[in-house]
Amino acid sequence: MGTTKALVVLGRRDHTEAMRVAAGLTIFGHAVRLILMGGPVADTPENAVQAESLELADVQPETTVPDQGLPYLDTAALAAALAAAEAVISL
Repeated sequence: MGTTKALVVLGRRDHTEAMRVAAGLTIFGHAVRLILMGGPVADTPENAVQAESLELADVQPETTVPDQGLPYLDTAALAAALAAAEAVISL
């Protein structure tokens, strides 16, 4: 198995897929941050399933959208997260 990496998954257009990918990347031992962007996460059955997967994978989603009940990242915190990542995946 290769080296583990510090990864950031950006959920810009497809929150469901971003959650799925973030949880999946932890299988390989990567340290994963999931940052949801672009608007609130839709309350759908698919997103509920992916949220459970995130819990099992110990990934705490963050957001750039205020007042969503998730840890909020302002512009400076987002920039710091991206600068610290070894790779960024944008979905």
